[in-house]
Amino acid sequence: AAWLGRLLARIHNVGALARFEHRQNLDVENLVLAPMRSALGSALLPANLGDRYRTRVHAAAAAIGQVMAAIAPTRLRLHGDCHPGNVLWTDSGPHFVDLDDARSGPAVQDLWMLFSGDPHQREALLEGYETFRPFDRRELALIPALRLMRQIHYAGWIAERWSDPAFPQAFGHVASPVWWQQHLDDIGAQVEALEDAEQ
Repeated sequence: AAWLGRLLARIHNVGALARFEHRQNLDVENLVLAPMRSALGSALLPANLGDRYRTRVHAAAAAIGQVMAAIAPTRLRLHGDCHPGNVLWTDSGPHFVDLDDARSGPAVQDLWMLFSGDPHQREALLEGYETFRPFDRRELALIPALRLMRQIHYAGWIAERWSDPAFPQAFGHVASPVWWQQHLDDIGAQVEALEDAEQ
């Protein structure tokens, strides 16, 4: 974990030297509202859930926006999709792959998906990171909002690409009304949690 943290800090040190010219920002427009529009324009989302979906996602956008504004994190160039599946280990250490989602955002975006749930592992990752770069630990409070953004983006990402024959094969479960109902319930529960945390 510490090794991963050190490598990420070094990547972020480079990422902080300049700005992306042609990549998106990690923000409500790109990861919440645009995916919502993709889902609403898709036959995947059951018609009878459309209004509820729109209402829930707008509530999510407002709650996420409040959290982001309260913490106002520094933005830098990120890998953007740092989960364990995008880390390859060799004898020389970890290597990050799949830069398709590289974008500008807070440093914690490249850390939170690597947290295993073990507080010792999380601390080792952060301490490794802090060996080469300071980390504003207030950003840890962004994780519930980032998780919700990722879930909404996931649904829109699939809806946008559903015409690709590979997607119905790989994500057939998303064509089920039950999946969308559960997605709506998850959004609602997470919005409530964000709003409660703000009070």
